[in-house]
Amino acid sequence: MSAIGADYQELIIRNIRKSILRMAHYSKASHVGSSLSSVEILYTLYFRVMNIRPDAPDLPDRDRFILSKAHASSALYSTLAERGFFDKELLNHYYVDGGILPGHLDKHATPGVETSGGSLGHGLPIGLGMALSNIVRGKPGRVFVLMGDGECNEGSVMEAAMVAPTHKLRNLVAIIDFNNFQSFGKTNEVVDQSNVVNIWKAMGWEVFDVDGHDVEALDRAFNVSQDRPRLVVARTVKGKGVSFMENRLEWHYRSPTDEQLAQAFKELEEKR
Repeated sequence: MSAIGADYQELIIRNIRKSILRMAHYSKASHVGSSLSSVEILYTLYFRVMNIRPDAPDLPDRDRFILSKAHASSALYSTLAERGFFDKELLNHYYVDGGILPGHLDKHATPGVETSGGSLGHGLPIGLGMALSNIVRGKPGRVFVLMGDGECNEGSVMEAAMVAPTHKLRNLVAIIDFNNFQSFGKTNEVVDQSNVVNIWKAMGWEVFDVDGHDVEALDRAFNVSQDRPRLVVARTVKGKGVSFMENRLEWHYRSPTDEQLAQAFKELEEKR
C-alpha cells in the first residue's frame, strides 16, 4: 500500500472508532469494547474485500455481511456511514427515542444492514442459508459472518458449523472476533475455547488464525480461494485503541463520560 493509501486507511479506521465513542457517549449506550475490537475487521471487509455498492445496496450479485454479534451495531453503523451507505448525520440517531439506528440491528430500519440481530447464535445459520442459496442459484456473492468468541458457546453456531462443510460452502466465511471477553468474564474461563482452531478444522473448515487488527493479514485470509468454508479467528483486543478501555470487562456495559470521551479522542489522535 502506498503512503497515501496507508494514511487514508488509518484516517478511516480512526474515524470509525471516534464515531463509536461519540455515539455511545451521547446515547449513554453500552458495548463500546465489543465495537472497538471489530473495527479493522469491518474496515477490511467494506473497504477492501467485499463486492458492494453503497448506491445500490440490494445489488443481486453483491457480497453480504452479517453482524451476528449485533450488540456491536455502532461499529457497523459507523463503517456503513464512512463507506457512504448513508449520511453521517444519521449516526446522531443511534439508540435514542425516535432514532433510526437501533441498539440491535433491524434490517428494515437501516440502509446496508442485511439481517436483523439481537439474540446471539443466529448469524451463522442465516449466513449458511444465504451461501447455500447462492450456490444453488449460481450466484457469485460471498457471505461473511462476524461472531463474538462468547457467542460460539451457542449450540446453533456449532450446528451450522457442522452443516457448512457438508455442503462445501466455499462462498461462506465465518469470522470470530476473539477479544477474550464475554458478558460475564474471560471467554476461556466461561467456556474454554483455547482449542478453537483445531475444533473447527476437525469439522472440515479451512481455518486462518490472524491478528484481528492487522488489515493486510485479514485481507489475505478473506481472499484465499478454497473449496470449502473458511473460518478466520481474528485475535483482537476488547476496547482497542483506548488505553483505559482495553481488556476491561466493564466496557461491555459502560458509556464514556465527557472527560473519558475527551481522553479517548486525545489518545486516538496521538496514535496518528
